[in-house]
Amino acid sequence: MRRTRLLVAALAVPLIGGIVSAPVAAASPRQLSGPATEFTVLTAAGQSVGAAVQAVRDAGGTVLKTNTAVGLITATAPANGFVERVSADRSVYGAAKATSIGQSPKDRSTAKPDAVEKERGSAKQRPDKPAPAGMDPLDDKLWGLASVRSDLARTVQPGDKRVKVGVIDTGVDGSHPDIAPNFDAADSRNFTRDIPTDETGAVVDGPCEYRGCVDPADHDDNGHGTHVAGTIAAAANGFGVSGVAPDVTLVNIRAGQDSGYFFLQPTVDALTYAGDAGIDVVNMSFYVDPWLYNCAANAADSAEQRLEQRTIVEAVTRALNYAYGKGVSSVVALGNEHSDLGLPQPDATSPDYPAEAAHDRVIDNATCLSMPTEGPHTIGVAAFGPSGAKADYSNYGTEQISVAAPGGYYRDYFGTDLYRTNENMILSAYPENVGIAEGNIDEAGNVTPDGEALGVQKAVAPDGRVGYYQYLQGTSMATPHATGVAALIVSQYGKASRGGFGLSPDAVQRVIEGTAAQTPCPTPRTVDYLDEGRDASFTATCAGPTSFNGFYGHGLVDAYSAVTHGSGYVRG
Repeated sequence: MRRTRLLVAALAVPLIGGIVSAPVAAASPRQLSGPATEFTVLTAAGQSVGAAVQAVRDAGGTVLKTNTAVGLITATAPANGFVERVSADRSVYGAAKATSIGQSPKDRSTAKPDAVEKERGSAKQRPDKPAPAGMDPLDDKLWGLASVRSDLARTVQPGDKRVKVGVIDTGVDGSHPDIAPNFDAADSRNFTRDIPTDETGAVVDGPCEYRGCVDPADHDDNGHGTHVAGTIAAAANGFGVSGVAPDVTLVNIRAGQDSGYFFLQPTVDALTYAGDAGIDVVNMSFYVDPWLYNCAANAADSAEQRLEQRTIVEAVTRALNYAYGKGVSSVVALGNEHSDLGLPQPDATSPDYPAEAAHDRVIDNATCLSMPTEGPHTIGVAAFGPSGAKADYSNYGTEQISVAAPGGYYRDYFGTDLYRTNENMILSAYPENVGIAEGNIDEAGNVTPDGEALGVQKAVAPDGRVGYYQYLQGTSMATPHATGVAALIVSQYGKASRGGFGLSPDAVQRVIEGTAAQTPCPTPRTVDYLDEGRDASFTATCAGPTSFNGFYGHGLVDAYSAVTHGSGYVRG
C-alpha cells in the first residue's frame, strides 16, 4: 500500500537491546519443500533459548533472530506442519505462523479495515472559532483537549522532557512540524518489515520504498501512529495543534505494518525494547493480529490455530510483565467492537490474516483473551463523544476498563445540527505522504475537495513550514488522551534515580484512576443506537455505580486533577 518499488526483503535484523539477529544459513532442499513462511516460536518456561533454537532447526526451520527477554524466536520454515513439529519439543511452549515471504504484489488489497475510525457520511462542519488564549491556533477544534483539562494542566505541568512516551503503532512522522520538536529520533525504532502481499497474493503493504523493506524510524505510511502521537504530545509552539502533554518526549517504537496489522514478533520486540530503553509510558491502540480473541480450545479452530493463539497470549503476557518490571506503564485501547468484554460477542473476523481466512467463532470469556488489552498491568481505555455519551463503537464492561477518554463519536448529538459533524471526532497530525496517497492532499500541497469534505486542515507557519491534520475516531483516539495524562503524572511525581527518571506503573495507574472524574451510568442504563443508524448488536447496558462502572470505569481522565491532586495516590 502506497509503495513505489519492490526490493528484496533482508531477513537479518540489527542487534537491538535483547534482540539478537542470527545469520541466515542456507536451507537444505528438504527445508524448501514448501513455501517459505515466517514463524514465531516461544521457549517453554524453565527451558533455555538455546534448546528452543535447536528445536527449531531440528524441525526444519532456520533461525533469524531471538528476543531473549521473553524467549521468542523468529524463524523461517516450510508452511505446513512446522507448528506441530516444533511444538512437540519440550523446550518449546508453542509457535505461530507470521507470514509467507517472497510474494509479488497483485491488485487485490487486504489492508486491515478501519471503517470505525474513518466513518464518514454527509459532511457538515461547525463555524471556526477564535483559538483559546495561550493555545495553538487549531486547538479550538480539540474538544478532547478541553475535556481532559489539558489547557489548565499545562499551567501547572506541561510535561518534562525526561519523560519518554513510546508510541507502539504504525510509525510516527518525525518531520511533522507539531511532532518534530518533541521527537526523539535516536531512541526510535522500527521493528517491522513491510509485507508486499500475503500468501494468497493479496496486497498487504505493497511494494517496498526502502532498502530491505524496512522504513526509517521517523516514517509513517499509514497515518494512525502519527495521529496518536499528536494527541499525546504535539508541541505547544503557536502552530497547528497541541497535545495533552506538550513538553514530553515522543519515541516511535513501531510494531504496526503500513496496512494496519500488528503481528506478534514486532509487538513483543517493541514492548521489551521499551523496557530496555527506559520508556516511561507506552500507548497501544491495537490488538495483536490475526486473532481478535485468542482462544485456548475453540471448537471452530484447528489444532495449529489453537497452538498459535496460546503462543500469542503467553508471549505478549511475558512482554507486558517484562516492560512492567522495567518501569513501563502500558495504556491500551479497549477496542471498537461495541462489545462488553466480559460477555464478548461472536467473532467472525478472525483470523484476519491472510485474506479470506476468517471463520465464525463463539467466544468463551473464560478461555479467550484479546491481547494486549486483556494482558497484565494494563490501563484499559474506553471512548466517549463530545456530549459525554459512550461512543457507539466503544467496547465496555467492568472486567477490563480502567478509565474513559475522548475518542470521538461522529454520530453524537442525534437530532441536532451537530449530528454527523467532523468536529465530533478527534483532530490530530496527518502525514503529508499519507494525505497525498489517500487523495486528500494534492501534489502541490493543497487540500483537495475530498479532503475538505473530511475536514482535513492545513497550517502554514510564517517560516513556510506546513502541517496537515485529519479527523479520526475510535478507542485508538481515546487511548492517547489517557497516555498524555499518564505522561503528565510521571512528569509531576516522578523521581530521579541512578537509572534515570520515572514513576512506578502502579503509582501511575493509581493516580490516573483516582483523579478521574467519576461519571454515573446513563438513565436508563441500557442504551441503543438505533436512531443513530446502528443495529441491535450495538445496544449496551452500563453496570456498576458512579465510582466504577462499565461505560466510564473509574471516570473520565482529568489531566488537571491528576497533576494537582494526585500526590496522595502516588504513595498508595
